[in-house]
Amino acid sequence: MKKLTSALFAAALAASMITATASAAFADDLILGTGGTTGTYYAIGGVMATVLNPLLQESQLTVTSTGASKANIQDIDDGASDLATVQNDVMYYAYTGTDLFEADGAYDTFAAVAGLYDETVQIITCDDSIKSVADLAGKSVSVGDAGSGVEFNAKQILDAYDLSFDDITVVNLSFGDSSESLKDGKIDAAFVVAGAPTTAVVDLSTVKDVSIVQLDEEHIKKLQDKYSFYTETVIPADTYQGVSEDATTVSVRATLIASTEISEDAVYELTKAMFENKDALAAGHDKFSLLNLEDAVKGIEVPFHPGAAKYYAEQGIEVE
Repeated sequence: MKKLTSALFAAALAASMITATASAAFADDLILGTGGTTGTYYAIGGVMATVLNPLLQESQLTVTSTGASKANIQDIDDGASDLATVQNDVMYYAYTGTDLFEADGAYDTFAAVAGLYDETVQIITCDDSIKSVADLAGKSVSVGDAGSGVEFNAKQILDAYDLSFDDITVVNLSFGDSSESLKDGKIDAAFVVAGAPTTAVVDLSTVKDVSIVQLDEEHIKKLQDKYSFYTETVIPADTYQGVSEDATTVSVRATLIASTEISEDAVYELTKAMFENKDALAAGHDKFSLLNLEDAVKGIEVPFHPGAAKYYAEQGIEVE
């Protein structure tokens, strides 16, 4: 009886392995480009693969670490990645061949899937005399790494206030180095574009009094009229230690994009699985608690993948 049972078990196991192999053969292995291994993009990519892979029939996600937004778009164009997370402003530059992609030209090998969460423009200062963007004139200001999306955000926001880099002392620093320089009084303010709260600013607020330079409605509208990928955002009071009032600013959005070579069915299934399992995704990373249908299509000025558009249409949301 034991031999028979063992034989039956072995046969069942073999059959299950054949079925699994067959299923795997029909599923596309999609490479998801993210960012550095210590960053949010990489972390949320891992959660997506863990939660969604058991639910997907058309594809399976494999997460890879990359150089983030610009590199991700280039990787999709080269065929090194199939999906990626990028800032929506950077994907706009790629699609139009402007700003960060002016030298490269326009890319049309990717399409939008969903806006995931806000990456908020935070202008941080420890100088009480800086109350508005206009007060940055004549100050030493970190505008992010040279050639980064943050640097372009800084240029655009200053321009909305009729200022340019000629009106400030430009310093190119990472978020961590900006925090250290603010702490030491080496700079007067810093542009930080990231989900709030941002670790570098949290750390700074424990040792120095910080404030967030707000944007007013008039200048937000002026900015949005020129760059529609910005959305108005409120950073809630107490996001950072000592900041006891809400602060109005703008955000770009971390956005999932897909190669135009991926099938409609695969992207439709992936999009549907994300929204139908967002609680499970949020349990893995709190950024997914911000995922919702209405915000998923805001601030996106490039075409949506047909698979994503099909899902949104079923939910009563029409996209291009």
